Amino acid sequence: MPPDEMPLDPRSPDELRAVLAEVRRIAIVGVSADPSRASHGVARWLIDHSDLDVALVNPNLDELFDRPVHDTLAELPDPVDLVDVFRRSEHLAGVIDESVAIDARVVWAQLGVRDEVAAARARAGGVAVVQDRCLKVDWAQLRPHG
Repeated sequence: MPPDEMPLDPRSPDELRAVLAEVRRIAIVGVSADPSRASHGVARWLIDHSDLDVALVNPNLDELFDRPVHDTLAELPDPVDLVDVFRRSEHLAGVIDESVAIDARVVWAQLGVRDEVAAARARAGGVAVVQDRCLKVDWAQLRPHG
């Protein structure tokens, strides 16, 4: 789907499926080394069970799952299609701004994470924003062959 045809506020299963169909490389911002944290489990699952190339971002880690962990999105060596955000809502605007700066096509804020003002700003710039949803759950349901 051409970028100008991607739904910028995907909510229905068909819209979410259309967005996910275009995703090949993601960055997980706020990934944790603590196995009890959702970001850890989601990252591990996406690495093991999806066809995604997964990059990890957390300034407090150097390596996780035998992969380098980058301090910021700007430090990623390759472009990403989607930024999966595991930060509190008050930090989402900053991550959205970083995502726009690296030309990510989608920002996906995990369960409980929302910032309507920042999301509107991103959508105005052509970036799709999904809020308050779990990428692992949606990937498993909408991309079962991934």
